[in-house]
Amino acid sequence: MKPNTNAVRADMMLLLVAAIWGSGFVAQRTAMDHIGPFAFNTVRYAIGAIVLLPIILRKPRMTRIQLAKGVLLGLVMAAAAGLQQLGMVDTTAPRAGFITGLYVLFVPLLALCFGQRTNTGHILGIILAALGMYLLAGDLSGTVGRGDLMIALCAVVWALHVVLVAWLVKSADPISLAFVQFVTVAAVSLIVERTTETTALTGLQGAAGAILFSGVLVVGVAFTLQIIAQKHAPPTHAAIIMSLEAVFGALFGWLLLRETLSSKELLGCALMFAGMILAQLWPHKRTKAEAAELIDPVR
Repeated sequence: MKPNTNAVRADMMLLLVAAIWGSGFVAQRTAMDHIGPFAFNTVRYAIGAIVLLPIILRKPRMTRIQLAKGVLLGLVMAAAAGLQQLGMVDTTAPRAGFITGLYVLFVPLLALCFGQRTNTGHILGIILAALGMYLLAGDLSGTVGRGDLMIALCAVVWALHVVLVAWLVKSADPISLAFVQFVTVAAVSLIVERTTETTALTGLQGAAGAILFSGVLVVGVAFTLQIIAQKHAPPTHAAIIMSLEAVFGALFGWLLLRETLSSKELLGCALMFAGMILAQLWPHKRTKAEAAELIDPVR
C-alpha cells in the first residue's frame, strides 16, 4: 500500500506536539508556584499569538468567517481550560490528569456527528491508551465528587475541540485559525483573571521562565502544529497520538524533576505506545479524500 506522505508528516507533527505538551507539565507546575492558572493562561496564550504575528502580518487580511472560526475554537479551548482549573480545586492531580486524558474516548463519538469514521485499529488503540493512562495516573482512590464531574465535562470539551479543529481546518488557513484562537483564549482568561485572581509583578517575574517556555513552545509551536497536522489526520487518529502527552509528561518528570517511575507506570507508558502503533499499522479502507491526496499530495 502506497504511503500517504501528508499523513506520515502529520503523524510526526502530532508526536512532536505530544512531546512538547508533555514537557509543558514541568513548566506548568513551576508557574503555579508563583501565579494563578488564569494569569498563566493569559500571558502564555498572548505570547503564543505574538510568536505567530510575523507570519500573520504577511498573510492576506482575514475574512469574517475565518475570524469566527478562530474565535469559536478559542472559546471552546478557554472553556476546557477553565473547567479543568475549577475542577482541580475539588479533586486530586492524578484523578484530574486521568479523567482529562479520557477525552480520547469521546473524540470518536463526537466525530461521528461530523461524518468521521472510526476503524477497528482506532478502537483498539483507544482502549490501550485508556488502560495506559489508568496505570500512569497512580492513586485514584476516593469518591466521585463535584471536581471529578467538572473534569469529565472538561474532557468532553477537549474532545469537541479536537473534532472542531479537524472540521474547520479543511476550509481555513491553519496559522490564521491558531492565531485567532490564541488571542481569544488570552482575552477570556484575562477577564476571568481580573475577577478571580490577584497577580503581583513579583509572581510574574518568578514564573517568567516557565511562562516563556509554555508561551513559545507549548502554545505558539505545539498548538499551531496540532492544527496544521489535523488537516491530514482524522480526529480519532490524532487524539490517540496526542494522548502520548501523558507518557512524555511522566518521562520529563523523571528526567527533569527526578520523579520515580514504578513498574506499573512503565507498563502504562508501554500500553499507550502500543495503542499508537496499533492505530498506525491497522489496515483500513481509504476515504475518497485520502485517495485524492495520493494522486495530488499538494493540497
